Amino acid sequence: MQGSSKKIALITGANKGIGFGIARELGKAGMSVLLGARNAGLGEEAATKLRSENLDVRFIQVDLVRPETIQAAAASIAAQFQRLDVLINNAAIADQADGPPSTADLNSVQRIMETNFLGTLAITQAMLPLLRKADAARIVNLSSGLGSLKKNGDPNWGFASYKLIGYCASKAALNMLTVQLAYELRDTTIKVNSVSPGFVATDMNQHRGTKTVEEGAAGPVRLALLPPDGPTGSFFDENGPHPW
Repeated sequence: MQGSSKKIALITGANKGIGFGIARELGKAGMSVLLGARNAGLGEEAATKLRSENLDVRFIQVDLVRPETIQAAAASIAAQFQRLDVLINNAAIADQADGPPSTADLNSVQRIMETNFLGTLAITQAMLPLLRKADAARIVNLSSGLGSLKKNGDPNWGFASYKLIGYCASKAALNMLTVQLAYELRDTTIKVNSVSPGFVATDMNQHRGTKTVEEGAAGPVRLALLPPDGPTGSFFDENGPHPW
């Protein structure tokens, strides 16, 4: 396909969970959705399911720790569409060996940072030339309340006991990416924001979360569809602005 009148959205880690929910909702909003996943079989299966709902969704392989897949995805999008309107940085991992600073396994922390922050930075850099070609692109970084320095410093916070240095630091770093990239792009029409989807029941937390995937997808979808006068360089949750 050469070009498209529809907006083009890429969602990383979208074969299940919140990413899959975001893909469904952006498809319903009339976008051409590129469902990013590292596993081709699972990605194709997820895309096929959404196409059965009459949504314009196709699989694209993206593994945040394999730079060659990121570059190949950027080249494929450039060849097919010449631009990218929305980038949803959703893919992330957790690790059982993560934990408090005094005991967390360093290899675990490194794996988490390589995926959640460095991988996200890598794909954002690769997609920026395509995002710059859109009329008004949107970048949405899936963060977490666990990445909030203010919340982590509050002993009365409901999740104060969740001290996972690798995961929490990766999301705090992702928020720094949001702030700095929004500043760098301040004279463009591109908007960059972070969002905490809340404690959503997914595989990452063994489905112990209290929110549905649909509820978790609502915030990212809203930021993907921001109007021209919408915010940039901000952090949100379902209730509005979230403390850094």
